[in-house]
Amino acid sequence: MNGLLDWVDSPQRLKNLELDQLQPLADQLRQCLLESVARSGGHLSANLGTVELTVALHYVLNTPEDRLIWDVGHQAYVHKMLTGRRQALSTIRQSGGLSGFPRREESSYDAFGTGHSSTSISAALGMALAAKQQGIPRKTVAVIGDGAMTAGLAYEALNHAGVSDCNLLIILNDNAMSISPPVGALNRYLAELMNGRFYAALRAMGREVAKAAPPLFGLARWMEQQAQSVSNPDTIFEKFGIHYTGPVDGHDLKTLIPQLQTALATAGPQLLHVVTQKGKGYAQAEQDPVAYHGPSKFDPNVGLVSGSAASPTTFTQVFGNWLCDMAAQDDRLVAITPAMREGSGLTAFSRQFPGRYHDVGIAEQHAVTMAAGMACEGLKPVVAIYSTFLQRAYDQLIHDVALQNLPVLFALDRAGLVGADGPTHAGMFDIPFARCVPHMSVLCPADEQECRQMLTTAYLQNHPVSVRYPRGAGVGVKVERDLKPLTWATAQVRRQGKRIALLAFGPLLYEALKVGEQLNLTVVNMRWVKPLDMLTLQQVALSHEGIVTVEDGSRMGGAGTAVMEALQSLSISMPVLNLGFDDAFTAHGDPGKLMAQYGLTAPGIQTAIEDKWPDLAGHASTLVPLRKAS
Repeated sequence: MNGLLDWVDSPQRLKNLELDQLQPLADQLRQCLLESVARSGGHLSANLGTVELTVALHYVLNTPEDRLIWDVGHQAYVHKMLTGRRQALSTIRQSGGLSGFPRREESSYDAFGTGHSSTSISAALGMALAAKQQGIPRKTVAVIGDGAMTAGLAYEALNHAGVSDCNLLIILNDNAMSISPPVGALNRYLAELMNGRFYAALRAMGREVAKAAPPLFGLARWMEQQAQSVSNPDTIFEKFGIHYTGPVDGHDLKTLIPQLQTALATAGPQLLHVVTQKGKGYAQAEQDPVAYHGPSKFDPNVGLVSGSAASPTTFTQVFGNWLCDMAAQDDRLVAITPAMREGSGLTAFSRQFPGRYHDVGIAEQHAVTMAAGMACEGLKPVVAIYSTFLQRAYDQLIHDVALQNLPVLFALDRAGLVGADGPTHAGMFDIPFARCVPHMSVLCPADEQECRQMLTTAYLQNHPVSVRYPRGAGVGVKVERDLKPLTWATAQVRRQGKRIALLAFGPLLYEALKVGEQLNLTVVNMRWVKPLDMLTLQQVALSHEGIVTVEDGSRMGGAGTAVMEALQSLSISMPVLNLGFDDAFTAHGDPGKLMAQYGLTAPGIQTAIEDKWPDLAGHASTLVPLRKAS
């Protein structure tokens, strides 16, 4: 069955195939992709939709000399398969295996590392301009989805590309979706391009001609192509100075390849509008591309099976439930998401409160400044956003929200390690970048119940607050359905021990408690990074020999740094050990194994403490004398 697939292990071999062999190869790639992702988990729907497009691009380009940039990159699995990595596909997103996104370190065919959306046109334009300056006649292609075209960065790049006078081909992969269903005016505009009456009429006429006289099929195809080129001569892209062609069927190789060849042979910036179907070739994914965007392991003969009612509650579900409950109490609450309705737990809210739900598309900067505008008018915006994606709106966080001290609540999902998605999605940096901003508070719930309580506490404030919580479930703490807040900026001593105090920020509290039991140490659930509970910190510092801070974020500028700054302000000098992530990007893989690798499980924390205080192994029996602040 896989004869062609076994032979085509590089783009060079792909070019030796006849045109009629390409669709059978695409079919084999699609089946192999489905079987591999079903075994290991990963991005499925987007990759099923780009099989023929990937084959066509590598067939006409001379990669890796020609540059091929995949926006976001979760649609590049087939690209990896065709560039010598098919045998390793079963390792994708696993420790030591292939990345789920293009990475320059992984292959010379990965021209640009991606993971966040809407960067491809800018990167490709930079490469095209570099080739022009150096006199290198290479081709440069960016593949961007219609969802990624909602971000401002894409339009900044289009604005420059239109006057750049360099050879650049932009492939607009239009599957009417990002991860969630499509939103915004651009989606309507692309639908109009595809469904213009004149184009639809000529296409239907061409098909009728082909039915009546099969030998005239070539004429029918020509009529359809002509309709595409004349039905919408004055597109938004033409206004940017970029020649537009399309729409083209992204699953019809015999049409797609000539269109690519023509576009690549034409001087100046070009945009080819390619229409694909997300989930193509697998009925379940075609019917529900959202569910099959990034599935875990499943049986492709059965499809995804709904989770058990006994499945543990995730932090995301805690947030989604809290949001609906708080909205029912306060009609000022509005929820904003940058195209992550399902991932951020907003599905139920979007149905119960459609007039107060705003999906702005992949436009994080707009999301934050729009929230600021709403807050100015007396509403209470909740921005549901992944930690890694808030990085994209840092300027807006500072200038539009914090500078004006506006009451915007940032619900930061995927804080800390995210596992398989790797460094582009890891929430390592939100504590350092948020705590240094005036007026901004940073809260770190340790478990599900505390997450709900902290969301309520943060919502009731009259200034910006972020509540950060990890991907997945907590330890299984029961979540009460009331909306009672916590006392602001109060830590909680969870275990009274001797000599050393462990100050835990967030879910690592429960690993710290295990160590506390082993070594008879004091364990404090700090809960607030900013503002710190200075009274509790002072009391703990003056009654212990040393302090250990534990956090699931970057140590540089993180919660541990905040503790050391606070101790200095109190004129307390004592040994402090900061545990967290080092000054390096984290790897991708199983979260539990990675946490152990980085020394952030109970054994790793205990080893680090015993290395610093070797005599602790004997379990000290007396407290260090109380010291006074100088």
